Amino acid sequence: MNVSASPVFPASPASQADFEAAAYESGFANEFATEALPGALPAGQNSPQRPPFGLYAEQLSCTAFTAPRSHNRRSWLYRIRPAAVHGPFERIANGRIDCDFGLIAAPPDQLRWDPLPLPDAPADFIDGWVTMGGNGAPDQHNGCAIHCYAANRSMTDRFFYSADGELLIVPQQGRLHIATELGLLAVAPQEIAVIPRGVRFQVSLPDGAARGYLCENHGAPLRLPDLGPIGSNGLALPRDFLTPHARFERRSGAYQLVAKFCGNLWRAAIDHSPLDVVAWHGNCAPYKYDLRSFNAIGSISFDHPDPSIFLVLQSQSDTPGVDAIDFIIFPPRWLAAEHTFRPPWFHRNVASEFMGLVHGAYDAKAEGFLPGGASLHNCMSGHGPDAETFDKASHADTSTPQRVADTMAFMFETRSVIRPTRYALDAPHRQAAYAQCWEGLADHFDPDGKQA
Repeated sequence: MNVSASPVFPASPASQADFEAAAYESGFANEFATEALPGALPAGQNSPQRPPFGLYAEQLSCTAFTAPRSHNRRSWLYRIRPAAVHGPFERIANGRIDCDFGLIAAPPDQLRWDPLPLPDAPADFIDGWVTMGGNGAPDQHNGCAIHCYAANRSMTDRFFYSADGELLIVPQQGRLHIATELGLLAVAPQEIAVIPRGVRFQVSLPDGAARGYLCENHGAPLRLPDLGPIGSNGLALPRDFLTPHARFERRSGAYQLVAKFCGNLWRAAIDHSPLDVVAWHGNCAPYKYDLRSFNAIGSISFDHPDPSIFLVLQSQSDTPGVDAIDFIIFPPRWLAAEHTFRPPWFHRNVASEFMGLVHGAYDAKAEGFLPGGASLHNCMSGHGPDAETFDKASHADTSTPQRVADTMAFMFETRSVIRPTRYALDAPHRQAAYAQCWEGLADHFDPDGKQA
């Protein structure tokens, strides 16, 4: 059991000291037990007649009650007031959040965008969401929504949760101070955060402006992939995932609780902070992970392996071996394959790929793919390195290893087509001439020439 050294949330906005004070326990989906006040966790049972310190016991279930033990996610929270205590919800404007993915014909074109511009007017983390595409339906608990965010103001008088799915947050610019019901996550670019479905939180921006990406997973919770022939070690290591110690705040005021439910935003008045969980135990909790901790696997003989070797997290589907969502990264690494075209090869994929660039340059695109930018290559849309990258890699010396440094790209890959929103297709920062990057790929076929 852990007792937090900093049991009370700091005032917003967050400071550097607040980031340094964040405390965590390590492990992925472990059975954690943490209390911000010694003795707040009941001994020997989950729901005593009278919990310690006059707290309320409340279970948070992120999977079905009867899910197999290996997949079951739930936590018991001991809080100052139950989550049911708030006013009635009313619809509010969705802004640029969208969920009607079937209304617009999805083109088979390759799509790419420059970074989402930072807002001119004040916008907090939720105001700054822009839906780029998605599939499935949140009310059916399948598929996903993919958003970008750009914000310049901390959330001060409102709190948020998504009933539609868990949130995978990938910051690209600016740190995020995410105060959740179950504790504090301090997340910087090249790290990720995952907030379970339904968990309430508030985001502060210590750097004044922030931009990044979100994948809202409507299906089964993200998990670590099995390693198969790789063995017992490699890829993302469970010990590098960090879950926060319990923290709470006891304050009253005129606040708003914003919910995302069935794709729409709703608002309810709440007269106290919902971040009032004094203690909790279980395995359904927020967590963070530093992408630079990923233990990359690669070829040490020849040929370029499939990108599944860069899989960090997966949401499994009902079809064995076919995930609903894969979260894949392309981190700094060594390339050692001899007699091999080392960048990603040209390919068409049954799955659909939404890519983002957090830092540096992506090794398959020499120009045009900027940090904060994004691309979408849907099912069977041909793609691969641009002409300049192809020419350079085709004539590179492969007798010695090559270091791919100063980079961090990622991919949200789904088994279903990612239908872009009207905003994404019409956005001024969409690169209308993206496909021209392949125009320089000339016909080199010479049936009378010698083999390469």
